[in-house]
Amino acid sequence: MGPSRKRMSRVFTISFPEEMAKQVAAIADEEGRTISELFREAFRAYRLERIHQKLARFRAEAAARAPVKYTEEDVERLVDEIRSERFTRRKKTA
Repeated sequence: MGPSRKRMSRVFTISFPEEMAKQVAAIADEEGRTISELFREAFRAYRLERIHQKLARFRAEAAARAPVKYTEEDVERLVDEIRSERFTRRKKTA
């Protein structure tokens, strides 16, 4: 007997109302894809949308906590200051 092979995918059973099921089959047929491929792509899009929604919430929360609006020049200046401080600290300990 050969080495056992681990399954690389899982099977899910889902149900749809008949009209929606017909639409799913028609779109898969139009695009020359399997229904599994269609749903994998739909899930990827859904997951990406959720990530975008979370990021938008985090941005809104951050903006509410720190309403200061930094310009690009401010960011450059702050980065330069931090780098300079780190360089000075490293130089003192060396």
